[in-house]
Amino acid sequence: MPKRASHHGSARTVLEQRIRQRNQTFEEFAEFAERFARENGEVGSISVRHLQRLVAARRADGQPLVTVRPATARLLERIFGLEIDELLGPPGRAIGMDSDVELRQMLSASSRVDESVIDLLGEQLDAIRRLDRQLGAVVAHDEVTTKSAQVQRLRSFSLSPTVRARLAALQSELCTLAGWQALDMGEQTESWKFYESAKIAASECGDSAFVHHTAAEQAFVLLDIGKNDEAVELLTHVADSARRNSSPLLRAWLLAALGEALAAFGNRSGSLRAFDKSSRILSDNTSDGDGPYVVLDSTHLARWRGHALARLGEPEAVQVLRAALDQLDPSFTRAATGLRVDLATALAVRGERDEARVHIGVAERDAVDIGSVRQRRRIRSLSAVLA
Repeated sequence: MPKRASHHGSARTVLEQRIRQRNQTFEEFAEFAERFARENGEVGSISVRHLQRLVAARRADGQPLVTVRPATARLLERIFGLEIDELLGPPGRAIGMDSDVELRQMLSASSRVDESVIDLLGEQLDAIRRLDRQLGAVVAHDEVTTKSAQVQRLRSFSLSPTVRARLAALQSELCTLAGWQALDMGEQTESWKFYESAKIAASECGDSAFVHHTAAEQAFVLLDIGKNDEAVELLTHVADSARRNSSPLLRAWLLAALGEALAAFGNRSGSLRAFDKSSRILSDNTSDGDGPYVVLDSTHLARWRGHALARLGEPEAVQVLRAALDQLDPSFTRAATGLRVDLATALAVRGERDEARVHIGVAERDAVDIGSVRQRRRIRSLSAVLA
């Protein structure tokens, strides 16, 4: 069994605490660190055995750890955004602090969370979303997981039902974003875990819209691993459940998600009906207010429909996708990358291979820049067809 960063007792170092917050085993974190080093030009590396010594701040002979190789220190500092001395220091509370003192401090801190604090946390989430959509998870993922741990801690020690509900909604949104990022980075299991955390938080916020949204997002993990029938079943149930008590925007989004799943399942007529229903209830001016964050307007709906059409091998996919690409906000880098892969796929079906290669070239460059393993896999498969 992989050795997981122990969740029993207090973390010995900030490094161990941060690995716990990522919900990773030592093996999983060591693999992530190696991948991060390759993708970011770092020469440092961390074996599982070395990591075990680092999180304990002890050498193999049990003596205190005095120095860390500069390359390893730099790698860890870039991953976590903290100095190596802080990472190897004791977490959270001063040495010797009694547990009851720590509990009193956290209860006190959580009691000071008011509307202005929650609004500030929401603004920080919005800023992270902007970074994520333009620069990708390679830049924004660690910031999301850190913010999620902060909100989770405040929520855990809050005694106010109203504050807990607001923090639960925020926690659901953070974990949902982290889940989508993990999926884009090719980490399906981690993505699934983030969505499970999002569903738990959503269940406490008192708004069923968050429950529907998190469950629907998780269906994309099923699509990614080829469990298309299970994804269709889940999204059909969610879309039906949300008909009576969700906003028009969320209902339209859920129907578009169902349309994509039905296309993956090969159900052409069902997919197109779902997109038609989505289009009928969608208004570009529709707002969810305090509901879950979804991005859907006529351009994004066309992008989704084009993806489904390309997957179904429909000739009209090219026209739909070209129009969506022309209208798409250029700050949506990840969305544009996927759109170009879809367009290249549709062009290849029509035999327009030269234009397909142009779009694949741009998509590959952008996928590398934002660290999208998911899109790079699609590009490799399509490039082999176009070769």
